[in-house]
Amino acid sequence: MSGNPIYPSKFTLYVGICWILAAFGGLMFGYDIGISGGVTAMDDFLIKFFPKVHERKMHAKEDNYCKYDDQYLQLFTSSLYLAALVSSFFASKVCTKFGRKPTILAASLFFLAGAALSSGAPNLWMLIIGRVLLGIGVGFGNEAVPLFLSEIAPVQHRGAVNILFQLFVTIGILIANLVNYWTSKLHPYGWRVSLGIAGVPAAILFIGSLIITETPASLVEHGKESSGYTTLQKIRGVKEVDVEFQQIKRASEIAQGVKQPFKKLLTRSSMPPLIIGVMLQVFQQFTGINAIMFYAPVLFQTVGFKNDASLLSSVITGLVNVCCTLVSVVIGVILQRDLNATDSLSKPEAIVVVFLVCLFVSAFAWSWGPLGWLIPSETFPLETRTAGFAFAVSSNMLCTFIIAQAFLSMLCHMRALIFFFFGGWILVMGIFVYYLLPETKNVPIDAMVDTVWNKHRVWKKFTADEN
Repeated sequence: MSGNPIYPSKFTLYVGICWILAAFGGLMFGYDIGISGGVTAMDDFLIKFFPKVHERKMHAKEDNYCKYDDQYLQLFTSSLYLAALVSSFFASKVCTKFGRKPTILAASLFFLAGAALSSGAPNLWMLIIGRVLLGIGVGFGNEAVPLFLSEIAPVQHRGAVNILFQLFVTIGILIANLVNYWTSKLHPYGWRVSLGIAGVPAAILFIGSLIITETPASLVEHGKESSGYTTLQKIRGVKEVDVEFQQIKRASEIAQGVKQPFKKLLTRSSMPPLIIGVMLQVFQQFTGINAIMFYAPVLFQTVGFKNDASLLSSVITGLVNVCCTLVSVVIGVILQRDLNATDSLSKPEAIVVVFLVCLFVSAFAWSWGPLGWLIPSETFPLETRTAGFAFAVSSNMLCTFIIAQAFLSMLCHMRALIFFFFGGWILVMGIFVYYLLPETKNVPIDAMVDTVWNKHRVWKKFTADEN
């Protein structure tokens, strides 16, 4: 993409702090992903909320693939993502009307309330309500944080800055796995500690939301041009920002003419970024990554590890998280061949499974993990940016909910074939990316339509009418 403008900028301590504090929204999301699998593997948790599951788990001859098959147990994990799905559309409205910074503040408050309620829950439904509040926080945070990072980052560093979100997601998963390994020895309330510690990153996000600046694009969109200009100078660390500011103003003027962004988003000319944004989220989840992340301890117990060893294996997976098709197929072959309903894998084979899961996670961590969030956050024009990203977030949450709610049942009924199922999806994803995903490197965020969509061999057919 030679010839694209690279606006002048230099790194400042303040903007670095803004990037890191905002990215704590990703850490909170990652912690929520990682904590549920370890908690659902704890005997104390199962005895209190799911005694029938605990009884099946303890039964010597219970089917390896079906011992955790319980809809309410899956609802404990999946309710968060169903709430996030719905709340992402409300978050889009808040993001547009009030800005990115207040939306991040709202996310932190929901996180704090959810952590307090779920950790102190006396019964299952209170536990689920706590998870729903956490889900609302995820919906608000996942809507606002990637947009904030994309809009505040210099064009030449936008990819690296936005990957902070996914990096903090993986750090959150790792922290959750470490916490679960430690709290599994705290009887009988270790699970409460695991759920309660979610309040720590939530508190940091709350403090961060008071410190960070609003983005220049959002300020200009709300008629605060003077503040937008000075903020742009502050975050770029230079005085010469006139060219970039005029680009932001031009995008804002176009956005002001769109009174119904969701309706505009469904027009033919808006289809390219919408299709890309939604499909990337669908594909990201159908890699099978969250089936691994949610239920890693459960999966490792299934193949023969004891409780502590399964939690430690999850820690190893988290470390690797900070090829995919082949790995899925190999895991499927090993389980299909050697893991029947009641026996365990041999120790060497179980270790091979852990290694392959780690390889799978590492492949995800440098591809579909960060880019699934980065690309939708930077490809929508300003007039449909919050609405479009809301579709992307909600699509991610819908698919995450489906995987979280269905995986244990799928494992029970499909057995080892489930890994071939995910492997097939990864093949489809590769074909989609090869033919339909454009390169956005070094393209200014408010110049995507002219530079990317109008020149793509497929997508230019959609934008031709409006041009």
